[in-house]
Amino acid sequence: MKAIQITGERQIQVVDVPEQEMKAGDVKVRLQYVGFCGSDLNTYLGRNPMVKMPVIPGHEVGAVIEAVGSDVPEHLQPGMVVTVNPYTACGKCASCRNRRPNACQHNETLGVQRNGAMRETIVLPWEKIIPAEQLTPKVCALVEPMSVGFHAVDRAQVTDNDVVMVIGCGMVGMGAVVRAVLRGATVIAADIDDEKLALAREMGATYAVNTLRSPNPLPSGEGWGGAPSVVIEAVGSVPTYQMAIDVVDFTGRVVCIGYAKTEVSFQTKYFVQKELDIRGSRNALPQDFRAVIRYLERGTCPIDRLISRVVSPEEAPQAMEEWAAAPGKVFRILTKF
Repeated sequence: MKAIQITGERQIQVVDVPEQEMKAGDVKVRLQYVGFCGSDLNTYLGRNPMVKMPVIPGHEVGAVIEAVGSDVPEHLQPGMVVTVNPYTACGKCASCRNRRPNACQHNETLGVQRNGAMRETIVLPWEKIIPAEQLTPKVCALVEPMSVGFHAVDRAQVTDNDVVMVIGCGMVGMGAVVRAVLRGATVIAADIDDEKLALAREMGATYAVNTLRSPNPLPSGEGWGGAPSVVIEAVGSVPTYQMAIDVVDFTGRVVCIGYAKTEVSFQTKYFVQKELDIRGSRNALPQDFRAVIRYLERGTCPIDRLISRVVSPEEAPQAMEEWAAAPGKVFRILTKF
């Protein structure tokens, strides 16, 4: 069957791979849309140390169940539209024992530590299959990245009393914007791209700040005062990590999603003086996936504006090269199988 494989730095190709065998408890899904995410771009650019080449990328899935093995619950049937939980959990480490398998010490995400979903079919344990019958497979491919943002808002314990700044309005950051809005918080969207900021406003953010142009990353003008009680860092850069610590209010919470590529220096006095809660947020839990699906079922999300491009497997190499040249202009590239 046809698959996309990254074989080295800026080397990506379409290859033929054998179909996987099914065993008891397995479900075989036929991929229809699979999204390229930031980790796939880093893999393509040779900047992802967690990947062992060659690798089939992809963990943002919109698919249809093709076959079910024995010992699979009856609620999973051929023909169902589904997405996929792409993470693994060992069940034994501290994270798993504390019921946070999304942060499993030995996690292997599809397309990162193991071959992913950029192929015509994939076989997975039934527990990883998430039904989304009211959505199309194309929309399902957006569920996983938005769920990462949803999870970060949950980690921040956001309520309607909070002012939440989301730094970085890509797909993950946009998920954080949406869930913070759904929880009744006042949301400040921060980014360096005006198009993304306009979309964040459309998706519920009260304020939008272009941090490239503004010396003050906080809103100004009538009706604004104070500082955010929650800051969610969804970029992964030295300046944005430092900004998060600088702007958050006293006794606030900072939630970190992005991976900075270099070491970050902080004025640690702020940790103490502000008595901050600094929390990591990794991947997502099944309930985050379900929450995103419920949101998308409303039909209010501007799906077409979140999908920058749909390509065939043969067009993927050119699409990745163009994305690498202008990374800030892309929400999601979907591969259609």
